[in-house]
Amino acid sequence: MATIKKYQDKDGNTRYQFQVYLGVDPQTGKKKSTRRRGFKSKSAARIALSRIEVELQQEPVLPVDNNILFVDVYHEWYDQYINTVRESTWARTAGMFDNHILPLFGNKRLRTITVNQCQRAVNLWFKEVTYNYKRWYNYLVSVFEYGLKHGYITHNPARMITMPVKPDSWGDKPDNFWDRDQLKTFFKCIDQQKEPEKYCLFRVLAFAGVRRGECLALTWQDIDFVHKTLRVNKTLTQGKRGKQIIQAPKTKKGRRTVSLDNTTVEILQRWHKQQREYYLFLGFNTLQPDQLVFANTKNGFKSLNTPGKWLKRIITDYHLTPSITVHGFRHSHASALFAAGATIKEVQTRLGHEDVATTLNVYTHVTKGQNQQAANKLANYLGF
Repeated sequence: MATIKKYQDKDGNTRYQFQVYLGVDPQTGKKKSTRRRGFKSKSAARIALSRIEVELQQEPVLPVDNNILFVDVYHEWYDQYINTVRESTWARTAGMFDNHILPLFGNKRLRTITVNQCQRAVNLWFKEVTYNYKRWYNYLVSVFEYGLKHGYITHNPARMITMPVKPDSWGDKPDNFWDRDQLKTFFKCIDQQKEPEKYCLFRVLAFAGVRRGECLALTWQDIDFVHKTLRVNKTLTQGKRGKQIIQAPKTKKGRRTVSLDNTTVEILQRWHKQQREYYLFLGFNTLQPDQLVFANTKNGFKSLNTPGKWLKRIITDYHLTPSITVHGFRHSHASALFAAGATIKEVQTRLGHEDVATTLNVYTHVTKGQNQQAANKLANYLGF
């Protein structure tokens, strides 16, 4: 929108001026604007500006840049997008565009992209990875919406496609959690004397219910051995070009203090002592309060992939079933809490869920034994 500005002419008199954008010249392809000045009052300038704006609305104006490429609009959109999300999010989004969206649309003029081309792209993504295609599609829509908002195009072709739907699969989904007996079996597979750090890390995951990034970001000042608590106030994640960075928890409720059981506290205390001895041998002083609880051999951040590699090796070597992910320890923790009689609110607070709906989704991860118990209770109550 044009702005009316005040200035002084050569005689020192107060005058008003404005500059208004007219669009793109259909013949030259260049942007056009006009400046009007010399108005004795602001109201006179406003009247003249209003007349020009009415004329522009009555005459169809071509998009601002009728030949702009999709990749150029993406860069404009992305420059604004990075100011609205965390680094880990915008870095991950850039990877999605580089690997999946720009190879299909980047070198095409935005105005020439058709509904059919968008449909083929979504169909391709659906066949490649059914779990991420909607996210890529939504980003595609966002770029077109940006182009629409800024006058590069007159409609959004991505909104006119038919969204593929994943058919319901038969049978139960694979479990991504372990029950009490399965957890016991897992910890028997780790030699606590030979691999104290590994044992301690998985103990924290299973008995504190923290996320992988939260666990790897822990420092010893986050552990209160006296009050037997663990403080979650940061998380390790990936930023630009895969660089590992520390960020605040995603939500306010992600900042929390988790109570620890006596055994977990003892395991942490032992590892604290062993870490000092081991890293002193490597030439590092671990007495600083910001010393990482779980560090690499250079006393820096451990790779986010390390817990997963450790877990996969143990599952493979000892033929453990079901095969779970590192995040499965968080589900195992929640399921164990529910089995122990914890309320949904208690579990929500302990896990740091912002929305109780997230906790309710985890609530469905009950063991087969609990389902059977429920059936028995019902039969006993009905009595026939």
